[in-house]
Amino acid sequence: MAVIWYPGHMHKAQKQIKEVMPQVDLVIEVMDARIPFSSENPAVKELRGPRPCLKVLNKSDLADPTVTAEWLHYFSQQEGVRAIALTTIRKGESRKILGLCREMVPLRAQRGEPVRTMIMGIPNVGKSTLINALAGRAIAKVGDEPAVTKQQQRISLGNGIVLSDTPGILWPRMEDQNSGYRLAVTGAIKNAAITFEDIAEYAGEFLLQHYPQALIARYKLNELPVEATALIEAIGQKRGCLRPGGVVDLHKASEILLKEFRSGKLGGISLETPAIFDVLEED
Repeated sequence: MAVIWYPGHMHKAQKQIKEVMPQVDLVIEVMDARIPFSSENPAVKELRGPRPCLKVLNKSDLADPTVTAEWLHYFSQQEGVRAIALTTIRKGESRKILGLCREMVPLRAQRGEPVRTMIMGIPNVGKSTLINALAGRAIAKVGDEPAVTKQQQRISLGNGIVLSDTPGILWPRMEDQNSGYRLAVTGAIKNAAITFEDIAEYAGEFLLQHYPQALIARYKLNELPVEATALIEAIGQKRGCLRPGGVVDLHKASEILLKEFRSGKLGGISLETPAIFDVLEED
């Protein structure tokens, strides 16, 4: 399956970012802690140039904490980069970002000048929710569908921080189809661009291999199916997703698996580890 989703406003957003970037001191890149590799937009590094970058691994409450720690260590080794794991469900946690911004651009703070930041990220990583938490009020529109933000806006956060918001941007075509699938599993790509069955098959295969106990516990399975289709059928049987004649409705069962993964009901699960970079380098 080729996952391609690049609305026209995203192309426009990249042009706008290039125009505004000379007025930016620090880039804040928001990523999904479950898929830091796939949700790290490769365009960000090129667009920000030599500016420091604070990478925010958001939704860390939905990710595997051990794997998240590996990612934080990985990003901390990169020049000009700091990383922090956040969850927007704990009030006040996001305010740590303001202190880090001042630490990363000390000369601006010492001169009494505002630190000019730009927040970037692919769709549906929680960027708008994070902005509202930082501002302490509802500024950015929030939705559980990707590509809610369509235009740039400039926001004063107080404490000497000014923030430029940008629409969520995604590269035009994801050449690594595994990344496309992982983005779809987490909800970064609109459901209209995919099929639940296809994405659930991918998710089921990964979960069977890496998080089998989470499946057994959540769906009260007596034995673990050996492949993804059988898993989805078993979930359908358990949840009563049956058509006339007792045939499992695979679409409904797939929808259950994806929604429960996305909401964290399966527990903290990460779809990627830093080792993925080593594999790609070998290729």
